[in-house]
Amino acid sequence: MYFRQLLNDESACASYLFGCKAHSKFAVVDPHIDLVDKYIALADGQGIPIVAVLDTHVQADHVSGLPELVRRAGATAYLPEGADVEFEHHALADGEVVKLGNTEIQAIATPGHAGAHHAYAVTDRTRGDDPWLVMSGDALLVGDAGRPDLHAHGEQTAEQMARLLYRSLTERLLALPDHLLLYPSHYSGSVCGRGLSANPVSTIGFERHHNPALQFGSEGAFAAALTSDIPPPPEQQAAIIAANRAGRREPLGVGQPATPNGGGQLR
Repeated sequence: MYFRQLLNDESACASYLFGCKAHSKFAVVDPHIDLVDKYIALADGQGIPIVAVLDTHVQADHVSGLPELVRRAGATAYLPEGADVEFEHHALADGEVVKLGNTEIQAIATPGHAGAHHAYAVTDRTRGDDPWLVMSGDALLVGDAGRPDLHAHGEQTAEQMARLLYRSLTERLLALPDHLLLYPSHYSGSVCGRGLSANPVSTIGFERHHNPALQFGSEGAFAAALTSDIPPPPEQQAAIIAANRAGRREPLGVGQPATPNGGGQLR
């Protein structure tokens, strides 16, 4: 399995290009708009097409590169079921598998940072039948858990989202084997968590034992900790979310017309 982690230090975002070379199928998870050229250049350098582009959730801190990458690569867009975006995509259900030859991506519903949020467990069938790594999005970070307020609205308060995230962490991600590699979507410098490590990779086991956010003995204690002293939200948060739901390259007011590129028609 080919695998590359790409980092954008300006926004402290991590994204991933990987897949099966034997069957010529690559995927990108959580692409950043500023790195679209890089994903395409890396894939072209391997002579492998990008056939799948996945977001773990609708991002609130930066513009997603998913719509642009889908358009340029002719790939299929995948988002969690219930993501409520305005462009064509495949809505992944919990447990659904995207197959890329010998590489398989299984969706794991992990709501709490966002109402519709997936982690993606990745298996390389040439190595074994068990997952090798998990891309945890903004649910579980290295040294922290994702903040619960950015997608809270209406009856879904930040406390309710934090309680939902606690269950996602304890019942879903921490049910995975300790040896599983953990690749999050953010690292130190991101506004999506507090106390994040500058090391953008870990394991489930190391986080289980050393992540402060995973040491609380109850859902209530976890929620109280995550909803106290919450840092300011990202600049243009609402506009960024709106752009990502519509499939625009930029938030409105930054030189982008209201109509999405491509009329919202993605694969």
